[in-house]
Amino acid sequence: MQKKRHSFKGSLGFVMAAAGSAVGLGNIWRFPYLAARDGGGIFLAVYLVLALTFGFTLLTAEVAIGRMTKQSPLTAYGRIDKRFGFLGHLACIIPALIMPYYCVIGGWVLKYLFASAAEGNAATASEGYFVGFITGQWAPIIFFLIFLAANAVIIYRGVNKGIEAISKILMPALIVLVLVIAIFSLTLSYTDADGVTRTGLQGLKILVVPNLREVSAGEFFMVVVDAMGQLFYSLSIAMGIMIAYGSYMPDDANLAGSINQIEIFDTVIAFLAGMMIIPAVYTFIGAEGMKSQGTGLMFTTLPKVFSSMGAFGRVMAIMFFAMVLFAALTSSMSIMEAVVSSLMDRFGMSRAKAVAIETLVALAGGILVCLGYNLLYFELPLPNGATAQILDVLDYVSNNVLMPVVAIGTCILVGWVIGPDRIIEEVEKGGRRMGRKRLFKVMIKFVAPVLLVILFLRSVGIIRI
Repeated sequence: MQKKRHSFKGSLGFVMAAAGSAVGLGNIWRFPYLAARDGGGIFLAVYLVLALTFGFTLLTAEVAIGRMTKQSPLTAYGRIDKRFGFLGHLACIIPALIMPYYCVIGGWVLKYLFASAAEGNAATASEGYFVGFITGQWAPIIFFLIFLAANAVIIYRGVNKGIEAISKILMPALIVLVLVIAIFSLTLSYTDADGVTRTGLQGLKILVVPNLREVSAGEFFMVVVDAMGQLFYSLSIAMGIMIAYGSYMPDDANLAGSINQIEIFDTVIAFLAGMMIIPAVYTFIGAEGMKSQGTGLMFTTLPKVFSSMGAFGRVMAIMFFAMVLFAALTSSMSIMEAVVSSLMDRFGMSRAKAVAIETLVALAGGILVCLGYNLLYFELPLPNGATAQILDVLDYVSNNVLMPVVAIGTCILVGWVIGPDRIIEEVEKGGRRMGRKRLFKVMIKFVAPVLLVILFLRSVGIIRI
């Protein structure tokens, strides 16, 4: 006899959990540095358009598949059509690959939160602090273990007492912290050694005002591809998470309204993250320095910015890393749940056993990632031209290769096998009306697959821009 499947208590629980998954390191860290690199307002405008079209389409399809089948990603695709069962395996492998390195990065955030409180900004902003930490033998593993353990406890407690309960606490706290820091960033002002004064409001202008004169046609295409790739991070699509969360959504819940709310949450938080980081970084290092920042923005540049703020900088650093920690935790627990729910549905495991297995897998993978910066260090060239360590390899395989493949397969399944009307019927269950139906049909059948193929070909180095 099949066990009764847990479900969220209502739409609010689903929205908080799904929004918490969407609002992670991709929003807080990756969105601002892509916006700074890709022309600020231009990137923001392109991102908003894609979020309301491309992102909406894939998010709707995945949540509806989850609720329609009441299955986790591993088994949901095969339940709809056995020929597409392989997509379920890929959709389960993706979070299994992401979980170890995501928890390692979560451990880095935890370390910076503790260090900001105990050591102060002078220490975290010092030259070589970040490299010294991640190349250490034991400290990165210890903080990784703490972060992983927190995830395991939350997921062990289940859908209602774990995921839903913690999301209802962390999401409001995260939003308050983001708002406070974003507003403070706009009040900043700094005069450099050359007597040039820069302000946070000037930095905000870079984020919100498009300047098409500085972007060629080829560069604009690059912005579109970057924004599309960012949506995978921002909305947690093509990694099984939204299928798992959709499977816990009651049939009488308003699916269409919930999806709209997730879009709003994600877009607002992404914008506030940009408003929080770009004005602050611009104020203290200028436009050119800001554009040169990359993945080190959060752990190397921002501590220097906080250190430049004087006495209040320490408070800002603590608030910032607490906020990032909340965002990382709400996302990582959804990544773990995608794997745990798959093990439970496919093999009939208890939640305790599934959590134990996934924790052990993430533990082994996370330790390898940590050691990849010291004992197991290597440099591997990737097809997209980047040089990688263990963390980068896992990230590349999961995000640049498997996620586009799963998304393309989902478009084919929904658009051409079962038909978009089957998803629309699920969304409108209970007499509720789905908006953007015509857009959904065109996107899922034609536009999204083409965009995804371009993204995939660029990711594997076949197309170079």
